[in-house]
Amino acid sequence: MIRVFIGYDRSEPVAFSVCAHSIHARASEPVSVTPIMLSQLGYIFNREPNPLQSTDFAFSRFLVPLLSEYEGWSLFIDGDMIVMDDIATLWSLRDERFAIQVVKHEHCPKETIKFNGATQTRYEKKNWSSVILFNNRLCTALTQDYVNTASGLELHQFKWLADDDLIGALPQRWNHLADYTAQDKCPALIHYTAGGPYFENYKDCEYSSEWFDELNHMLYVDDVSEQAEHNKAS
Repeated sequence: MIRVFIGYDRSEPVAFSVCAHSIHARASEPVSVTPIMLSQLGYIFNREPNPLQSTDFAFSRFLVPLLSEYEGWSLFIDGDMIVMDDIATLWSLRDERFAIQVVKHEHCPKETIKFNGATQTRYEKKNWSSVILFNNRLCTALTQDYVNTASGLELHQFKWLADDDLIGALPQRWNHLADYTAQDKCPALIHYTAGGPYFENYKDCEYSSEWFDELNHMLYVDDVSEQAEHNKAS
């Protein structure tokens, strides 16, 4: 079973649904998808919101190893993404030498504001934590107390690991940053990090048509009874 956790933001419920659909639609193996929803985490997550965080799951993502009981592997991805390739291909890249595996971006955005007026921050290892393959047994430092109290930089820069050598690299195509990363004709995962096409100001962003196609595929219903009536009338 491929175990996937997706960041869920109350202001972007459609983003989660489309992201989850894009995974299931292309998966060649069984996939378990769990939303990282604050409304479901009150028993272990009591951290006060940070004025600089732009999503509900900015910090709660680091509870994934705990939620997985520090066993096996788990994949976390942000909700503002669509997966364009078989998630089993990404899952097959798991490497026991590493505690986590990420796409090691060199991302230094020039703008100061992102979607919904959120502050755009700059820091080392920015966006590395938007796709994380967790080798859960090597992530026991991510306790409930640590995730609730550590600083944002400590979490997102993986200061909880003993050494950066425990951070493995994933291929760039598994976290293509729309409108930032160099054009890729076949990204495996598209990340609308500046703002998703579901926001009016970003409806024409890079790969926006792919997102709307995914939405339409998710909403599609083949009404067999209606088609039968149509054929009978004909």
